[in-house]
Amino acid sequence: MTATLPVSVESEIFYPSADGQPVAETYDHLYALLTTLEVLKQYLANRQATVLGNQFLYYAQGFPKLRVAPDVMVIFDVAPGGRDNYKIWEEGQVPTVIFEMTSFSTKGQDEIFKKTLYEQLGVKEYWLFDPKGEWVEQQLRGYRLRGEIYEPIQDGRSEPLQLRLVVEARLIGFYREDTGEKLLIPNELAEALRQEVLARQQAEELVEQERQRAEQERQRAEQERQRAERAELQIEQLKARLRSLHVDPDAIQ
Repeated sequence: MTATLPVSVESEIFYPSADGQPVAETYDHLYALLTTLEVLKQYLANRQATVLGNQFLYYAQGFPKLRVAPDVMVIFDVAPGGRDNYKIWEEGQVPTVIFEMTSFSTKGQDEIFKKTLYEQLGVKEYWLFDPKGEWVEQQLRGYRLRGEIYEPIQDGRSEPLQLRLVVEARLIGFYREDTGEKLLIPNELAEALRQEVLARQQAEELVEQERQRAEQERQRAEQERQRAERAELQIEQLKARLRSLHVDPDAIQ
């Protein structure tokens, strides 16, 4: 399988990083793109991998017009961090998983041209997500490379990512296969952080209340000890006075 088209000489060839076109067709598509991008970036933060969104993928050295801009692509075994564009021949790795936020107007390109291209490049998984439910049945469709041919994904799993994918309204929900834990989207992360801060504050308040109660108990115990000492002193003083009057204190009932 050929992933790139080599050329013998490449001098002064310009590979643009933008074409002036909008990032996404609608707000729903943009939100799905950005959310998927951020969730996967957080998930792979400690891995030797990068997650790119709407960046040009150049797949033929020396031919800058041969490019595509996947909505979200995950590439393993490359340096982490963003790129203005991605050149396969420079990085040495083909994207492992690609997501396209599809619509009825992009159906032909997404289902035919891009699917064929990604298949030929050797992209292990290709996912189509239809936020508005315009043409993809149940909104999500995946393909997994078997040999050199894409086969429909029937189990709702991303093997390279080790995640289970679930449609949640107009977003893709991602769940870890090892723990079942959901990968939180940005606003869920913010809410979880807020709850964590609130729980920490409440715990600190409980600790402070307990410290104050303990201090009050210590002060009460100290006051009782001082009262007992004063009472003992008063008794001793009374006994001494009685003795000065030649009265045996022990004889007093």
